[in-house]
Amino acid sequence: MDFMKIQRIAGALGAEIQGVDLSQPVSAALAQDLRGALREHLVIFLRDQPLSPAQFMAFAEAMGQPIEYPFVKGLPGFPCVIEVKKLEHERNNFGGIWHSDTTYLPEPPMGSMLLAREIPPFGGDTMFANQYMAWDSLSDTFRAMLDGRVGLSSSAKADVTRTREDRLKTDAKEAAPAQLQAAHPIARTHPETGRKALFVNVAHTVGIEGLTDEESAPLLNFLFQHQVKPEFTCRFQWQPHSLAFWDNRCAQHNPVNDYHGYRRIMHRITLAGDKPR
Repeated sequence: MDFMKIQRIAGALGAEIQGVDLSQPVSAALAQDLRGALREHLVIFLRDQPLSPAQFMAFAEAMGQPIEYPFVKGLPGFPCVIEVKKLEHERNNFGGIWHSDTTYLPEPPMGSMLLAREIPPFGGDTMFANQYMAWDSLSDTFRAMLDGRVGLSSSAKADVTRTREDRLKTDAKEAAPAQLQAAHPIARTHPETGRKALFVNVAHTVGIEGLTDEESAPLLNFLFQHQVKPEFTCRFQWQPHSLAFWDNRCAQHNPVNDYHGYRRIMHRITLAGDKPR
């Protein structure tokens, strides 16, 4: 039986989980404990997990319902496992900007998990930011102005499409859509904790419903800077076979692109979510 130990890594969010071997079947009790740790810490990390794609999928299925990524094809035999990679000659890293995954979908994923296959000799850390704290730290007046407002997300925002270019050249799905769009509350209520989290992101949010571009731009630019203040973040240094599992409903992430000339290869699974409210 696994004996789970939880070690926080920062004040804002993030915890390392020790004493768990995910190569073995995940019991109902362990799954419940891991979900509880995720609710409390927003992102959890498990080191030394040399999982095969089948074992990785089994863990994902114990945590939720794996879904396919709209733009990149999965591994052979594992359509829900995509390779997130940057090769030696490439300059852009996939998703290399602060974001919550695929908020341009009507039902964005509840969570994502990333498993390190090959890491550079330095760099390539991933940062995470607590969006409960981002919302709670706004003034009462500003929250009242934003509460009930709707943000507009698009898959075609220029800064993030550039981070996909290398992968779409090599791994694009044949029937990948040209553009996806969705509308979500700027402050979403987490369906499990009942807490409100700021739910805009610089990668995908393009406007605010009912406002002109000129009106929404300064508000969004303020929020984009506010929501990733250092005191809201943690930073994870990868090792081979490290696994991160984060809650997209209340945490953002940003893979740091500071390892040009080296390769970094990860496997990613996203889990089905619900319509933000």
